[in-house]
Amino acid sequence: MQQNRHDTGWRGMTISDQVARWARTTPDVAALRFAGGGRTYAELDERVTRLAAVLTGWGVRPGDRVAVLALNGLEVVEVFLACARTGAVAVPVNFRLAAPEVAYVLADSGARVLVVDAATAAVASSAAPGPVHVLTIGPDYEAALAAADPTPAEHAVGDTDAAFLMYTSGTTGKPKGAVLTHRNLLMHAFSHITHLGWAPDDRVTLYGAPLFHIAAVAGMLPNLLLGGTFVLTRSGAFDPAETLDELVAEEVSSCFFVPAAWQAIVAVPDLADRDLSRLRRISWGAAPASTTLLQRMLDLFPQAELVTAFGQTECSPVTCFLRGADAVRKIGSIGTPMLNVEVRVVDEAMRDVPRGEVGEIVYRSPMVMREYWGKPAETAEAFAGGWFHSGDLVRQDEEGYFYVIDRTKDMIISGGENVYCAEVEDVLAAHPGVAEVALIGVPDDRWGEAPLAVLAPVDPAAPPTAAELTAWCRERLAHYKCPREFRVVGALPRNPSGKVLKTELRRDHAAEPA
Repeated sequence: MQQNRHDTGWRGMTISDQVARWARTTPDVAALRFAGGGRTYAELDERVTRLAAVLTGWGVRPGDRVAVLALNGLEVVEVFLACARTGAVAVPVNFRLAAPEVAYVLADSGARVLVVDAATAAVASSAAPGPVHVLTIGPDYEAALAAADPTPAEHAVGDTDAAFLMYTSGTTGKPKGAVLTHRNLLMHAFSHITHLGWAPDDRVTLYGAPLFHIAAVAGMLPNLLLGGTFVLTRSGAFDPAETLDELVAEEVSSCFFVPAAWQAIVAVPDLADRDLSRLRRISWGAAPASTTLLQRMLDLFPQAELVTAFGQTECSPVTCFLRGADAVRKIGSIGTPMLNVEVRVVDEAMRDVPRGEVGEIVYRSPMVMREYWGKPAETAEAFAGGWFHSGDLVRQDEEGYFYVIDRTKDMIISGGENVYCAEVEDVLAAHPGVAEVALIGVPDDRWGEAPLAVLAPVDPAAPPTAAELTAWCRERLAHYKCPREFRVVGALPRNPSGKVLKTELRRDHAAEPA
């Protein structure tokens, strides 16, 4: 039986409700754009209503999980919104996963419905046993919507109900599903809008991220909340020149890319010939960026505010921003906490460390996830001491700005000294012959562990020598921090979020002592 909002004391609000609101007030405004096409708010709202009816007809009830394994597309957003409208929980699945990995996510989440597309259908069919219902984007999807009831139906969806089950990238071990509620995501959107300040011309935002990633999920919410336009990017090989053309064609005012993408964008030879005057905010996050890259972005986009967004999936995701004049003055910092985020920097015993010293940054915020799905022990560990443990090692300067030093599980201890990989990587990334670099710890007979640098050169035919790189590092770092060895590769392995897969580097390069 359908619940009535008034009978149940319903006081919730979802982003789907906001889409319905804009469909009533500005029906012809573009809500979504993708590959030259799009959806107005009226079109989007009707399609979401129909899809919600399809899900309800299949027996999907509040709290049931609906998985989506598909490339970026308008239909993926429709599924997310239909889940919000019915109280179901959306489970975005990384389309780059192999069948056994997909099977794990489907089984762990207990998804009742799986939405796929032509590109992922084969992998989905191999990930048996699968959900009860499978819907394929294309003719089957459109037929289901056409046959569905377009009459809106009310569902009681509370603020603290789960909205998304976001699986972490799983760079080590099995991925965990972070349960994000409607309140988590809406508070993040409100805080994001308030903290950065949105003007009337902040209407078109483009996020260069896959829709299975929290950056894209959270990134679209401010625009849909304010009645603006969100531009989706194509999945597949990243083309920086085409991306710049799209920024111009869609008159984008704000955009987000991971550092690897920005590295390719700033290298486009005729970048200066394009009219990017409407672009007033450029942002990055999800992986470390070198100060060299950030300075290049500042130089090439002088009309735009550079914004560093730092956080993690479990925090919906942003916890800290660095913006405006601070992007130059505090280059290399992640900035200060976003509105509605409280932080501490602590040692292993949860004692606050003095400013300037390294500790783990921990959070309290209405944007922090509710739990890890089905993992009470891991949830309890993450919230030990009443704060969410990020796993990020930081230091805070005298003005209160934070600098990421490393991950707690990524620090190298060499001869009793802590070597923070991010610090060494930043120094090496500034070398003119180094395109990208990652530091790992390898066994060392004398020191126990030694830093080894794996790098991709700018010119594969003439990579910098070990002697040259060692001299470069010793001019800028204490000797114990300098890599004992350098290994040259074509490119660093990365996950879809742009993070370097150090587990692969350790497997491939750490077998022999340095």
